[in-house]
Amino acid sequence: MGLSKNTYALISSYDTLETYPFLDKTEPNSTMKAESLLQQAQFVCKKKGARFTKVREQVFLLLANRQGAVGAYDLLAELKELDAAAKPATIYRALDFLSKQGFVHKIESINAFIMCHHFGECDHPVQLLICDECGHVEEIQSNNFDLALRTMADANGFTISHQIVEAHGSCKNCSNV
Repeated sequence: MGLSKNTYALISSYDTLETYPFLDKTEPNSTMKAESLLQQAQFVCKKKGARFTKVREQVFLLLANRQGAVGAYDLLAELKELDAAAKPATIYRALDFLSKQGFVHKIESINAFIMCHHFGECDHPVQLLICDECGHVEEIQSNNFDLALRTMADANGFTISHQIVEAHGSCKNCSNV
C-alpha cells in the first residue's frame, strides 16, 4: 500500500508544503490529527530528553496516518518511498524507540504495530481488541481489568513490569454482517 498524499507532505515537513502541490487540502482531518500527535510526541521526547530523529518522526507519521495495525515490513516499504536507503534495521530501531516512548504498541499475536493515540506522561496498561475478520484493532483501557490482573499477580508473588492484553474475536461491524 502506497503513502497518501497527506503522508508525503507530513513526513517531509522539513520542506515547505509548496514542494508538494499534489497535497489534497480537502482532507485536513487526518493531517491535523497526525500533526497534533507529532507535536505531542515531540514535546514528550523533549521533556524526557529522548532524541526524536527525522527517521523516527517519519515512522511515527507513517503510523499516525494509518487506520489500524501494520507490519514492520509494510512500514519499511512505505519508508523506502521516502528514503531508498532504509533497511529492516532502520525500521526496527525506530519502532523500538517509539514503543519505549509509549507512542506505539506491538501486537505480538499478529506481529504488527499500532499507534497509541492517548500516550503522554503515564505508562498505561494496554488492552487490545483484535478483529479476526477485518483486522480492526481497538485499544481500550479498563482500570478494573488492570486492578484485577495486578491483584492476582500480587497474590502469586508476581510483579508486572509491562502489560499488553490481546483479545481476538469479531468487531461490531463484522458481527452484524
